[in-house]
Amino acid sequence: MGSRMKAITVLLFIFQTSTVFSQDPNLYVFLCFGQSNMEGNARYEAIDTVVNNRFLVMAAVDCPELGRKRGEWYVAKPPLSRCRTGITPADYFGRTLIDSLPSNIRIGVINVSVGGCKIELFDKKNYESYVATTPDWLKRMVNEYDGNPYARLVEMAKLAQKDGVIKGILLHQGESNTGDAEWPSKVKGVYENLLNDLGLKSESVPLLAGESVSKEQGGKCASMNTIIRTLPETISNAHIISSADCEAVSDGLHFSAQGYRKLGQRYGEKMLNLLEHPIKMTK
Repeated sequence: MGSRMKAITVLLFIFQTSTVFSQDPNLYVFLCFGQSNMEGNARYEAIDTVVNNRFLVMAAVDCPELGRKRGEWYVAKPPLSRCRTGITPADYFGRTLIDSLPSNIRIGVINVSVGGCKIELFDKKNYESYVATTPDWLKRMVNEYDGNPYARLVEMAKLAQKDGVIKGILLHQGESNTGDAEWPSKVKGVYENLLNDLGLKSESVPLLAGESVSKEQGGKCASMNTIIRTLPETISNAHIISSADCEAVSDGLHFSAQGYRKLGQRYGEKMLNLLEHPIKMTK
């Protein structure tokens, strides 16, 4: 009986040890969500498909035409959102980190975004009532996430936590909530739900939120930037990414490929600064 118990103890030790060491602390994971500018509206170009194999994306949907299965990691060649989306700030966010961090660090992103959506789509309790009011084209995109993009983001994030460590959250959303003074508190609700559902702490998981197309670039929703800039007043570990001089296209809503590259680089530079100098939370 004693030898049997010893054997069980050894097996448990092996199991626990293998479980602990299956998570790589040098795989930094970042969650990305929002509407069309995070989804990626501009077509990616040949230069965007040259990617360091330390930069990874976890597919949030099945893409047979790309050879991708939901919940698995791939080298982060665009598209990084759904199967036929374009270049996103996450593309050059990841590149910026890879270029600056030690060679033993890998970067993984998960991008769950829906063009045209309000922040209400990511409200875990009330999203269904919002989706019911949306047009059919938006419902079709939502259905690619089995009708619940927030739940899909959490599902993928939990898988990613088995492999690496979540280091931050990237948001680009707000155009569809232009003029909504309650937007910061709504974002806070989504952020806090993510922290709670994933067992994360705010002080170690900053939220980076990008501005809409600027007034100087003809942004039709540029007035929303005034509200976006107040987000750190509501979330102490929120940081705003400027869209100044990020080239836009003629619709006044979306960035060009070059604009996404510059915006993504700014997300990356801010994250590098936070990794080097994490903020100290005050109670």
